[in-house]
Amino acid sequence: MTQGLATEAASTGTKATVLVLASTYPRWKDDHEPGFVHELCRRLTQRFHVIAVVPDAPDADPSGFLDGVEVVRYRYAPRRLQTLVNDGGIAANLRRSVWKWVLVPGFVLMQYVSARRLLSRRNVAVIHAHWLISPGVVARLLCSPGVPYIVTSHGGDLFGFRGSMFASIKRWVASRAAAMSVVSAAMSEEAHHLALPVARIETIPMGVDVARFGADETVARSTSELLFVGRLVPKKGLNYLLDAMPAIIERRPDVTLRIVGFGPESDALRRQAIQLGLAHKVVFAGAVAQTELPRFYGSAALFVAPFVRDVSGDQEGLPIALMEAVSMGCSFVVGDVAGLDDLLGDAAAAYRVDARDPVALASAVLGAMADPEAAKAAATAAAKVARDYVDWTIIARRYADLLASCMHGARI
Repeated sequence: MTQGLATEAASTGTKATVLVLASTYPRWKDDHEPGFVHELCRRLTQRFHVIAVVPDAPDADPSGFLDGVEVVRYRYAPRRLQTLVNDGGIAANLRRSVWKWVLVPGFVLMQYVSARRLLSRRNVAVIHAHWLISPGVVARLLCSPGVPYIVTSHGGDLFGFRGSMFASIKRWVASRAAAMSVVSAAMSEEAHHLALPVARIETIPMGVDVARFGADETVARSTSELLFVGRLVPKKGLNYLLDAMPAIIERRPDVTLRIVGFGPESDALRRQAIQLGLAHKVVFAGAVAQTELPRFYGSAALFVAPFVRDVSGDQEGLPIALMEAVSMGCSFVVGDVAGLDDLLGDAAAAYRVDARDPVALASAVLGAMADPEAAKAAATAAAKVARDYVDWTIIARRYADLLASCMHGARI
């Protein structure tokens, strides 16, 4: 990944420098881990020099340049133990393995140390922290005159991490932010409900590469394959989809389910599929590189996103997989997604179902598959609306404008 000092000098030029703090970031090019922060960063390099300070992980590339972004990876534990983030995300990993709480202090401290070192050596114009918890805390600790920060919440950090202590942390982080962005209007409402003392809240989703995730009419869609794409964590609600599968198969014996994803619930979900007698009907495809996803969206009969609000309060803001599937004209059924109204407007209600109710979920799936032509027409209409809303070209410009506007007049 490293391209040397000449590349660094050429990349920096006279552009203002944005220091990005994130906890989830690709470990290498085409990593199967969620890459939306990097996708934004690499597009921001058209206007800024972008430095991303992100956690190291076993087998991750060394620090260097990736798609024009200067990536600085910080160590927070012995390398083989740097497992707080990947394969499910921080919240899911902490719930599954309580011992990983011992990694949290080092995780936060070493991001702070790495970022502080860069601030002392580089002329940073603005800090962009992704997630209120952890990177947001670091941004707040770094707060100083002349270097404003904005914080972006993606859903789990705002809806999850409940309780008075975390609410106080969120308010503390927001209190000095020049601005805050959230990926859905429902999240903006939640921020106001929590009384986050931030001067400015913008609703800006992450984006989709509409050139890559576009409907391909030359590819024949299956008439019987259901598709799920996402991390295998409780808020994705995949266990409820498995509960609904026997009723679906009773009416449509040809139906199969392909699960593309990874995470801490994988073993439990596999056992559930076997216990329900679905082993021959459910394919666990595992982790798939981002570049491979279009062919799955392009060939599926129906994308099923049975998202729920989990016991911790965590839920989706506006998931990338859903936006990608919709952009590709794939018919879909979706559970509790806060940003669906933003994505589809008044049409959202036609696609939403209570995923915790297996009868309702099975009925929604069967109904969507009963009339393929009507489903295709509805999906095409939804794709047009969604693509206009989430095109990375538009989204990156909005974030770039937000960052530029916050380079002056920070709340300190």
